[in-house]
Amino acid sequence: MGWAGKYIETLQQGKSVKFRPRGNSILQMAVGDIVLCKVNGIQYPYLIKAISGDRVQIGNNKGRINGWTLQRNIFGVVTEISS
Repeated sequence: MGWAGKYIETLQQGKSVKFRPRGNSILQMAVGDIVLCKVNGIQYPYLIKAISGDRVQIGNNKGRINGWTLQRNIFGVVTEISS
């Protein structure tokens, strides 16, 4: 059984799972997603405003556009925010 075996078993039981995948080869992004990305060497959460090929336009939730970055600078999509 590979690294995902225990997660697959849990999913097959109708339960939810959480895990942190490595790398970004399966990263699925869409306009409106909140992502963690690196800009000028610093990590920030940003809102995706547009996607064009390998480039992602990032901004905030107040309408500001910060600019474009490459997908390789995106570490992951935020799926849950808790207090």
